[in-house]
Amino acid sequence: MKKIKLVTSLLFFAVISFGVFTACQPDDVELGNGIVGEELDASFTVTPVEGAVNKYLVKALSGNYITSKWDIGTGEAAFVGKMEEEIYFPDAGTYAVKHYAVGIGGKSFVAEQNIVVTTSDPAANLIQGGLFANAEDHAKWTVLTISSGDFWKFNDGSVSVTTGGNWSQQAIYQAVQVEAGQKYKIDMNVSSTQGLTDTWFEVYASTTVPVQGADYATGTVVRSINTWAGCGLAPFNGLISTVGCGNNEGFITFPSSGTVYLVIKCGSGGTPTITIKDVQFRKK
Repeated sequence: MKKIKLVTSLLFFAVISFGVFTACQPDDVELGNGIVGEELDASFTVTPVEGAVNKYLVKALSGNYITSKWDIGTGEAAFVGKMEEEIYFPDAGTYAVKHYAVGIGGKSFVAEQNIVVTTSDPAANLIQGGLFANAEDHAKWTVLTISSGDFWKFNDGSVSVTTGGNWSQQAIYQAVQVEAGQKYKIDMNVSSTQGLTDTWFEVYASTTVPVQGADYATGTVVRSINTWAGCGLAPFNGLISTVGCGNNEGFITFPSSGTVYLVIKCGSGGTPTITIKDVQFRKK
């Protein structure tokens, strides 16, 4: 009987001790509940890769964390990576690179550095002025007036569809030289601070020359946002390859070498507010 009493007493003591321990722990992870570790050092260095064009090595200074995530400032989502990552910027610009050090309990700490790329890689992007950085970039594009009105607004670093409605539409376009049989990928960053209504946004790549005053609906639609297809209904910001829908493969091959036209068209029965930047037309 004494042995049974002893076991019972120990069990009672263990239950009481566990209750006291858990009662002392705050529920909020931000307050530190015994699960979240100490503050982490997310700082990192940036070093140009010798002999490479627009490539940089980013290296975390501390490895005392569970997961390392990188946001390279191009509009793509942050990705889980290693302590060291080689990143590439085909276009000139300033990129806010962020490193997230994720610790115990999922709490993350972030460090940020700007990487300034002074010159675009000429072999990378066939589009000229795709960053819409200034008047020189803007001049690389031609507005295709399909319906009357002033649809497009060229900004420092972007171009926006600011008006429209009543089922009107307009486009901007640029001529590009392509090679026969070569596979190309077309993408761009698109955003809207509000959901769209009755709106179509289509990206064409075709040998057909745009004609002022006429609709452009020829060739392949390589990217699209279409409210009837179910995208663009809520605010969005990201690459069209991610936030778009419909025919959204983004890859195209041409049977002959020569001139094709990248045409970005938008129309709406409502009032679209779409901003475009970082237009890319690259060999795959």
